[in-house]
Amino acid sequence: MIIVLSPAKSLDYETPAHIRKHTLPEFVDDAAELIQGLRQLSPQQIGGMMGISDQLAVLNFQRYAEWSKTFDANNSKQAVLAFNGDVYEGFAAKTLSSADLDFAQNHVRVLSGLYGLLRPLDLLQPYRLEMGTKLQNARGKDLYAFWGERITAALNEQFRRQRGARVLVNCASEEYFKSVKPKLLDVPVVSPVFEDWKGGRYKIISFHAKRARGLMARYAVQNRIDQPEALKGFDSEGYQFDQAASNDTTYVFRRRVAE
Repeated sequence: MIIVLSPAKSLDYETPAHIRKHTLPEFVDDAAELIQGLRQLSPQQIGGMMGISDQLAVLNFQRYAEWSKTFDANNSKQAVLAFNGDVYEGFAAKTLSSADLDFAQNHVRVLSGLYGLLRPLDLLQPYRLEMGTKLQNARGKDLYAFWGERITAALNEQFRRQRGARVLVNCASEEYFKSVKPKLLDVPVVSPVFEDWKGGRYKIISFHAKRARGLMARYAVQNRIDQPEALKGFDSEGYQFDQAASNDTTYVFRRRVAE
């Protein structure tokens, strides 16, 4: 079983990593090709393409200029320790043990606009490149065209090497999961959905749902879960599996707290 997550825009390169173990991304050459294209853009072009402030555009212009195909402790950090958004606050990798992270290395993957597919301990250099970015490249008009079937093929290869249930658990956003081709996957997909009670009904609240995806990944790692059925026991921060609202491919978890 593999859980896929989205990356985060926020990054933490200030907090020292609590482990030294690391691996290298699989698609470094592809990332380098994207970087080469990004280096042709001015800060103003980057800002316009990504819809970000001038300050962030200059920061990422500098990041692209400094990016290197050589990854080391001076320029990079393990992916799940570098990402710092809502999902990763839920996953809280900084508090996971070395054994937990070893399990995550085999059962968790992060979809990335620049790196394609990352393992938790793959080294990551600072970047910003969302999967939905319309970056013209040699393979097409955007990153979905650039990655094509590569990410799906890599997932299939990893499933061929893995024991246990062969199921992909989609805890990524719609934007990122569009980089995976479900019809070309050799395994079925299960998608957890997280809903909170608000305004008289259950609904998906983005902030809470993102955090819950990270909590789900953490729950699977700490409990060494490799069968999707076992995910139904997820109860972090008040969520409970709702059998009536779920089916074989969509697991609905609901939470009702005082408004």
